[in-house]
Amino acid sequence: MDSDRKNTKYCLKLDVAKFYPSVDNEILKRMFRRKIKDEDCLWLIDAIVDSNQGLPIGNYTSQWFANVFLEGLDHFIKQKLGTKHYIRYVDDIVLLGPSKKSLHKARIAIAGYLGSINLKLKSNWQVFKVASRAIDFLGLRFFRDKTILRKRNALRIRRRFKKIANKLKINYRDACAVISYWGWIKRSDSFRFYQDIKSLVSLSDAREVVSKRAKTHNLRTSARV
Repeated sequence: MDSDRKNTKYCLKLDVAKFYPSVDNEILKRMFRRKIKDEDCLWLIDAIVDSNQGLPIGNYTSQWFANVFLEGLDHFIKQKLGTKHYIRYVDDIVLLGPSKKSLHKARIAIAGYLGSINLKLKSNWQVFKVASRAIDFLGLRFFRDKTILRKRNALRIRRRFKKIANKLKINYRDACAVISYWGWIKRSDSFRFYQDIKSLVSLSDAREVVSKRAKTHNLRTSARV
């Protein structure tokens, strides 16, 4: 958006309808067989895949398997459609282009590809001019000249920090939350917001809590070995 204004005038934002439960188990297993030949590994993958219809939300493997399932879509969009600017996080998809017409053509083609693997696009897809509104993606709002937190997320961070500040001591779970939220803040233009809330919770304290927990876990693991 900064360096290629000509090809980022418009945004197509879309996602897959009920993606995780809609993943076809047999198609997923065939995809793995095109890449992996080790029978023991395939047996384990089959056992995980066949334990549920679709991909269970929350499983450690689900996000990895989701990327395998949609890898072909990535190649289709970049190579077959020739889309220059394309971002996907699991089933959330953003394409940037020079015109509405090119993005509508891409949307129709993407819907066709997804149909070939038994998936459907959600009906709430959007095509809009980047100059007139922000791209709301992964908890952030992207403008040409700045990136800010989504208002709902900023409110949630402020509330969480206030709750933590009222406790006598920061615990491990809260410390992890502080570090995670800090990742959002430092990757956005949120200096004023940070200045406003930094007095509530110490980032260094949070890091120390997480570091001590990790060291304790490593010592216990070493002792068992």
